[in-house]
Amino acid sequence: MIGNKHLVLDLSVILDLWLKPESSRATEEIFACAAEHGTCLWVSAASLPTLEFIAVRRFKEKGVNADGAARDLAKRLIVNLLGQVKVLSNKGFEQADVYLHAHEFEDAQIAASARCLPAGRVRLVSTDASFDALGELPVYPAEQALEWMQSTTGSAANELNFIDLATQQAALRPQIERNIETVLRHGQYIMGPEVKQLEEKLATYVGVKHCITASSGTDTLLIAMMALGIGRGDEIITTPFTFVATGEMIALLGATPVFVDIDPKTYNIDPTRIEAAITARTKAIMPVSLYGQCADMDAINAIANKHGLPVIEDAAQSFGATYKGKKSCALSTIGSTSFFPSKPLGGYGDGGALFTDDDDLAKAMREIRVHGQDRRYHHPRIGINGRLDTLQAAVVLAKMERFNWEVEERHKVGDGYTAMLASRCQGIVTPYIEPYNTSVYAQYSILVANRDNVAKRLNEKGIPTAVHYPVPLNQQPAYRSVGGGSATPISDEISRRVMSLPMGPDLTSSQQQAIVEVLNGSINA
Repeated sequence: MIGNKHLVLDLSVILDLWLKPESSRATEEIFACAAEHGTCLWVSAASLPTLEFIAVRRFKEKGVNADGAARDLAKRLIVNLLGQVKVLSNKGFEQADVYLHAHEFEDAQIAASARCLPAGRVRLVSTDASFDALGELPVYPAEQALEWMQSTTGSAANELNFIDLATQQAALRPQIERNIETVLRHGQYIMGPEVKQLEEKLATYVGVKHCITASSGTDTLLIAMMALGIGRGDEIITTPFTFVATGEMIALLGATPVFVDIDPKTYNIDPTRIEAAITARTKAIMPVSLYGQCADMDAINAIANKHGLPVIEDAAQSFGATYKGKKSCALSTIGSTSFFPSKPLGGYGDGGALFTDDDDLAKAMREIRVHGQDRRYHHPRIGINGRLDTLQAAVVLAKMERFNWEVEERHKVGDGYTAMLASRCQGIVTPYIEPYNTSVYAQYSILVANRDNVAKRLNEKGIPTAVHYPVPLNQQPAYRSVGGGSATPISDEISRRVMSLPMGPDLTSSQQQAIVEVLNGSINA
């Protein structure tokens, strides 16, 4: 697990550690206790050549006389060090302008490399009181760094983000940079090799034959419906309690979104209400796997099969979740997900993917995303510009390396919230997860009375909140005239009370406890 605090180690403290003077005790304790206190240790790539050079010289001074022996010892120590720390590159900061006002160029390079770490959570550790950190990075001796590491002051517990992408990025930074550098070197920015690599990995992960990446989770819904031939005059049954993209793409094709109310426990579309909404114009069912939990896909598929309808799972929030042992996106005719940065598997921009076992649909969706072409300048169907950028594929590939761990941590964080809230807070409805489901908790959403007042009190205490979603789609001005369906009283009620708390795989137990304590006080105020 990556830490919420970051210490960048100057070569001076590393040499102290290796040469064992009295001052090295604090550095030894930093290494021993870093993980326990949620601290990640870093060295700059700029330090390593100098570290080796000086170490060899010092070892010779200590009596390791044979040149080869001194170098071998330095190499073994550096290899051991790299097993305990992460390495910072200075991508983008090699240019001379970084050093225009620097007194010491190597110091400035180390300080510049730390710019990729979360602001406010970084200290540089050095025995050199005059270390030139460009005026932007606090420099501590090992003893002071140890105290800061062990304290709660300045920790992420006091700097809560609704979604902590900075900590995730710090954990993956070296691999992300390597992947991006590879793309920059080969220059295939559109449909480069990383796109195919990602599609193969995603298809294997989900357990389907085909994955087709696309430019956004919104475009994946559009591409899926175009591949199914959906157009003007058709009806698509879906839920009103979702992000606007679900209904938006239906309406954009000239079809009618028919809104069916939700299950009061899971907030997903209620399968028992779907059949009554089916007409001769119904061409598909589009359930949304909301907040990270799959809809009841067996029940939905049974109704769809009875009426000869395809099912598109809008799994923008549930990638990584399971339904009766199968992965989200492998549960219906087509599965669709999003790589928006805040999603369980997010990129650094827009992106998405489609999943299917149907060869013909896969072929159609691949053609639609590239302007409907099956080969260069030959267009057998109408399409869109729906390609995933190669750079985004490179980022998501790096994030896949950590994804299984993140899914497990999301389970723990979600379960931890539920246990804490059940024991400490009265009058809150926590998420209900069906016993045959696992959730990736794209959001941890609770129901509260007087939501606006509770959110205001939490925000005043530095705890961000969000509302997903305050107005059902069938109540939105743009959809009152283009949507269909009956009244949706459950969606209306949930939308008035729902509120989401900070959530993510790097959220610590102590942070959760602090959130729950403030929430309890806010409800009872």
